[in-house]
This record gives sequence, C-alpha cells and structure tokens, in this order.
Amino acid sequence: MSIALRDYAEAAGPEVIDALERLARPLRGRRVVHVNSTRVGGGVAEILARLVPLMKDLGMDAGWEVIEGTPDFYGVTKTFHNALQGVPAAPTAAGLQVYDDVNREAARRLGPSLAEADFVFIHDPQPAAILRHLPKRRGRWVWRCHIDVSRPHRPVWKFLRPIVAPYDASVYSMAAFAQPLPHPQYIIAPSIDPLSDKNRPLEESEVQSVAARHGLDPLRPVVVQVSRFDRFKDPIGVLQAYRIAKRRLPIQLVLVGGTATDDPEGDAVLAAVREAAGSDPDVHVLLLPPDAHREINALQRRATLVMQKSLKEGFGLTVTEALWKGKPVIGGRAGGIVLQVVDHHTGFLVDTPEGAAFRMRYLLNRPNAVALMAEKARRFVRENFLLTRHLREYLTVMLAIDSGGGDQVEVA
Repeated sequence: MSIALRDYAEAAGPEVIDALERLARPLRGRRVVHVNSTRVGGGVAEILARLVPLMKDLGMDAGWEVIEGTPDFYGVTKTFHNALQGVPAAPTAAGLQVYDDVNREAARRLGPSLAEADFVFIHDPQPAAILRHLPKRRGRWVWRCHIDVSRPHRPVWKFLRPIVAPYDASVYSMAAFAQPLPHPQYIIAPSIDPLSDKNRPLEESEVQSVAARHGLDPLRPVVVQVSRFDRFKDPIGVLQAYRIAKRRLPIQLVLVGGTATDDPEGDAVLAAVREAAGSDPDVHVLLLPPDAHREINALQRRATLVMQKSLKEGFGLTVTEALWKGKPVIGGRAGGIVLQVVDHHTGFLVDTPEGAAFRMRYLLNRPNAVALMAEKARRFVRENFLLTRHLREYLTVMLAIDSGGGDQVEVA
C-alpha cells in the first residue's frame, strides 16, 4: 500500500500537513538512510515502515537497511539491551568480537549506500559500530537510541560510549535517557500511525469475530496487555495483578505477544508465562505473527482497559495504541510510559501487582470514569504522539545538524 502525507490530513489536521511540506523543502533530494536490526517485530520496525515512505513523499531519497546478524550476535546485543537498562550483565570477549565482526561485515555490505548518504540514522546498539568501519563518509550520522539508558550497567556503557561518541548527534525518547556525549543530543518521542492496520478504525463485527475466535466471553470485562514476551514487560506481574483483581471481579486476561528476530530470550519468557498461567480458562496467552496487526487492533478495541506494567520501557507504543483507541491504560512507572499515562486522566501509573489490581477494580467499577479517560486519551495522542509529529521532529533534527547543530532552525 502506498503511503502519502496528505492521507493524514483528517487525523492530524491539514495545517500540520502544510507545515511539514514547508519544513521539508530544504531537504528535497537529500539521501536519508535508516539502519536497524530487524524489518519485522518491535516498535522500531513498525515506525520505520511508515516513516520512510513519508520521507520519500516529501521529496527525500529515503531508504531503510537492516543489519544481518547471527544468533550469537543477537545474544550479545540482547545482553547489551538488558545491561543498558540496568541489569548487571556483560558479554564475553568472544561475544564482543562477534559484535564487531557483524558490524564490519555490515559496513562492507552497506558501505556504498551509507558512505554517500546525507543523513544516516543508526537505531540502537546493534548496528552502532558500523560507523567505526566507515571512516570515509560524506554525510551526518545520528545514533537513535530507543532504550532506557538512564542507569546503564557501567561496564557495558563504557564499552559502547566510544562507539557512539563519534556520531554527529544522538536522539533519545526522553531527556532522562541522555548520557554525556561530545555532540548535540535531541529528544524525539516515538509515535503511532493512525492509518496503519494496527490503529485504523475497525467494524465492530470484526472486533467481535476476533474476540470469539480466541474464546473471550462477550459479557465479561477484558484486560489486555500487548507486548513482546520480555521480562522487562513483566507479564508475570500482570498475571499476579489479574489474580488479585479476580477475587472480586469476573474478569478475563489476554496477554498478547509476538516475536522479533533480534530477541533470543522471547521463547523462554513465553514458556514461563504459559507455566504461570496454568489451566485458568480466563487467561489467554496468545503468540501472534509479526503481521497480525488487525488482530491486535481488534483485541485492543475489545479490551475494557489495557495494561502495560513494564519494569523498564524505552517508550511503550502499545500504550499509545491503546490510548488512541480510547482505552485507559494502567502502566508501570517506567520510561516513556510516564509521558503517556497521566495519573487520573489517561490512566494510572503503578509500581506493584497489588497497585495494578487496585486500579483494575477502581476502573471496572466506574464506567463513567472510563468514558471520561477515553475521551482525554484519544485527544492526548492526537496532540502529541502521531506519526506526523514524529516526522516533523526528524526533519528538524536533520536541518539542525546540517546547519551545525544550532539552537534555531529557520524555514522559509
């Protein structure tokens, strides 16, 4: 399906589209390349699949490349990911060599495209070392970190810092994530695409059909959490909260997850979740393929309320998706969730399974509060977390670093 910027006028407002077209004029014809670690699975891939076509529609020569790793490589980079979020773990010397070898090969394979690009956005640690193997480059390079690196395990950050320090700039989802580096740093929150299959309106018949296919009782409340099967998403904590709340409420729980090629721990976490769920007929643990966007959309719309009880979170696009659909969110007090869940307005922030259960009961017993939060939630996303805002901030960063990283960007 082709993606055109003007298609977003209804969701974002025509004045937003006009402003984007003006902002992009100085960048027409410029070569922009994004590099990440997977084309399917996870929020980064979802964003790039929509962001890159919009950059093209604005007249840029935009492209998207993916680093090709091995299981050992993804094991190392998963250790990076966990350590950067504070887990005291570090890869072995052999693992670090694998990491460098894969990045060297990526630099060789992608070098002709990257070396001549005007702007290169390298997403997260997996492909970060490509730059050290491309000393002769023409354009500006930006390290886009989607991870909560506010309190990294110091030995791993000590290894990674000299890899990302030579970049021309870095971008984080929150100011709290930024680390001291010798270049300009920018804050860009992620976003959702309101026109994607995961977020577009659905007929009620499709929502009910998906719910019935997964055995959900149409007469009882449903609590849903959608996320990768990752320990930091705390699916076990969600199960604990559900069991506490179920003592007083006839609720159903749906834990929806997918897989990502760059996450080798997903199968183990999924197995632990299924074991913890046991034979409870009201707990539905669903492993869906990466392209099950309409199915996830339907399950979120069937939800009475949505959970995202993360312990660590770069941003949490599943929170944004739920709020856009008018669902109050009970979220862990972590990372980018706190930017989205405004206590008592778009949902509740919690720290424990007991706190999550209390808020479940509060909302499920107060349908008027749910309706008021739903209205606020959708408006909040429209104003702050749609793809058009995300695109505007990427354009602004490119204009800023192209002009030497100044504090002001002038557009004719």
